[in-house]
Amino acid sequence: MKIGIDIDDTTLITVKSMIKYADKYDTEVLGRKGTNGNLGRIENRYYLKILYGWTVEEKFAFFDCYYKNVLEECTVMPNADKVLQKLKEEGNELYFITARLTNIKNCPTEEITRKTLEDNQILYDKLIIDASDKMKVCEEEGIELLIEDSYETCKEFQEKGKKAILMTTQMNRKIDAGNIPRVENWDEIYQKVKEIE
Repeated sequence: MKIGIDIDDTTLITVKSMIKYADKYDTEVLGRKGTNGNLGRIENRYYLKILYGWTVEEKFAFFDCYYKNVLEECTVMPNADKVLQKLKEEGNELYFITARLTNIKNCPTEEITRKTLEDNQILYDKLIIDASDKMKVCEEEGIELLIEDSYETCKEFQEKGKKAILMTTQMNRKIDAGNIPRVENWDEIYQKVKEIE
């Protein structure tokens, strides 16, 4: 089976490093108050805008300052490496499909992402970066199952008659996922994949 897999907050924990540097930028650069690590107010994937009230210009200035640091400090979700290895050994093709930005100054996004995956011994067949239109990428690559933390993306994928698994995060926890199976961790992902097979 061809499995499409999101990276940020699905395979790698990104929100912690993102908030760490967003607080630093908000307080030290913009002279505001930050969030004091309060993730409780994050209820959707546009959390930087919601938490900080940044303009689009401020958000991209933040990325120019700290996106490289954010990506370099991401850590792997527990057991993601082991489950992905098992899925690969069982004959599945693994495609990482991420909307990570490639147009940020002084940030070699693809190089950092490949190094993180390699350093953590995460197996995959293909890495697709800056995938702003994940449905198009999934169609082009023949993806049969999508593992993702965006409810909207999972819903759109399932509406095309495909299967999706929603990784539960702070940003999507309150959303009624309907018939999209939810998981809390990679062990549950493995169980769902086996059910779908």
